[in-house]
Amino acid sequence: MNRVTNILQIKYPIIQGGMGNISNAALTAAVSEAGGLGTIGCGTMSVNQVEEIILLTKQLTNKPFALNIAINVTPYTEQLIALSIKHEIPVVSLSAGNPSPYIPQLHEHKKIVLAIVASVTHAQKAETAGADILVAEGFEAAGINSNLELTTFTLIPQIVEKVEKPVVAAGGIGNGKGLAAAFALGAEGVQVGTRFIATKEAPFHQNYKQRLIEAQGKDAVIIGRSIGRIRRVLDTNYIRNLRNREMDGISIAEFGRFTSETQHVIGALQGDLDNGFINGGQVAGLINDIPSVKDLIDTMMYDAQKQMTQSLKLLDFNPNQA
Repeated sequence: MNRVTNILQIKYPIIQGGMGNISNAALTAAVSEAGGLGTIGCGTMSVNQVEEIILLTKQLTNKPFALNIAINVTPYTEQLIALSIKHEIPVVSLSAGNPSPYIPQLHEHKKIVLAIVASVTHAQKAETAGADILVAEGFEAAGINSNLELTTFTLIPQIVEKVEKPVVAAGGIGNGKGLAAAFALGAEGVQVGTRFIATKEAPFHQNYKQRLIEAQGKDAVIIGRSIGRIRRVLDTNYIRNLRNREMDGISIAEFGRFTSETQHVIGALQGDLDNGFINGGQVAGLINDIPSVKDLIDTMMYDAQKQMTQSLKLLDFNPNQA
C-alpha cells in the first residue's frame, strides 16, 4: 500500500485511462474487480449515455471506479459533475482543461480528484487548486496529447521534485517493467490506456486488438501537429490519408471531422480501419497477446517486483571500494 492505493482504496496502484466515447462498463468494472481503478471516460457522450454506463458498471462491480471528464472536450462538464454526485462515484479525474473551478464542488461532496497534467507548471497549479493526485502524462500516450511533447521519462521526476501530492505516471506504460520504472522515477502509481484495449474483457473490435498486436512502437504516429491539435493514433490507411491532407494544409474544421468521436467509434468499435481511426500509444510495440484484465494486472505487479529486485542487485554500490 502507498499513498495512491490508500487514497483511492484500491489494491494495486494501476489506474485505467479514460477512453472517451468508446468507454464502457465491461472494461471499467474488470479493472476495478482486478484491484485497479477502472475509469469511465465521457468524451462527447451525452449525459444520458454516460449515466447508462455508470449504472451498468455499478451492476458489475461494487469496487471504486472513476469518472473522467475532459473539460474542453465535453460540452457537459457541469452536468457530468452533477452525475458523479448523484451516483456517488468516489473518484473524478479532470483532463483537457483547467480543473481549478471544479475541485471545490467535488471536494464538498467528498470526491477524490485526479488532475491530468503535462508539465511542472500544470502540476503545481493543480496541486494549489486542491487536486488529490496528479496524473503526469507523457507524450508517448495515446489519444489527445499536450503540445508540450514532454516524455514520461523526463516529466515524472521533474514533477515529483516540485509537488507534495502523489504523482501517477501515464504514457508508454503497459507492463511490469514500465510500472517498476515509474516507481524508480518517483511516481506512486501508473495510468494505463492502450494496454487495456488488448484484453479479453475490452469490448472493442478484433481488428483494433489485432492491429495493436501487429504494431511496433513507430506505428503509434502523431497527427495534428501542424494545427496544434496533437493526437497519437495507430497508423492505418485512414490515418495515412489524413496525414497527406495535413501535409497539403488542412483546416481545423476538416481535421475535426476526420478525428471526430464518430470516426473513433467507427474504427474502434466497428473495426472499419479504412473509414475510422484508432488511438494507440507507443506502448503498442510491447503488446503481443490478449490476456484477461486480472492476468494483465497480476502479471504487471509480479514483473514489477521482480524487476525492482533485479535492479537493486545491479545497484550494489559501495563508494568506499577502490
